Amino acid sequence: MSDLHIRAAVPADIPAVLGFWQVAAEGASISDDEQGVARLIARDPEALLLAERDGVLVGSVIAGFDGWRCHVYRLAVHPAARRQGIGAALLAATEERFAALGGRRSDAMVLQRNESAHHAWKAAGYGPEEHWRRWTKPLR
Repeated sequence: MSDLHIRAAVPADIPAVLGFWQVAAEGASISDDEQGVARLIARDPEALLLAERDGVLVGSVIAGFDGWRCHVYRLAVHPAARRQGIGAALLAATEERFAALGGRRSDAMVLQRNESAHHAWKAAGYGPEEHWRRWTKPLR
């Protein structure tokens, strides 16, 4: 995995990230647009991590820390590059970021219907908390 480079996204990466998510991410988010990703990068320049191999984007993850909780979003690996350790490397970088910031526990948003992701998350040491349910309210 020495040819894998993980780095924080910069504003110039936004179009590539959005295109990548259309191919590699399961589902869509309300913030999957240029303004949403730009806001994320401006608010926390180290939160959106990109994995590249030979300069090609092969993975991404959002490692958000609000000072209280560590949240993992949009872990995605290009379909042609799956099962090569890229997701694990991104999660390791995410967990290192959280530990350096003083985080105590990492949680992840995982789609119920994405069964293949459930196996990957379990292999990484994550598990569902069945007593919690996510509640949402669109602000716009």
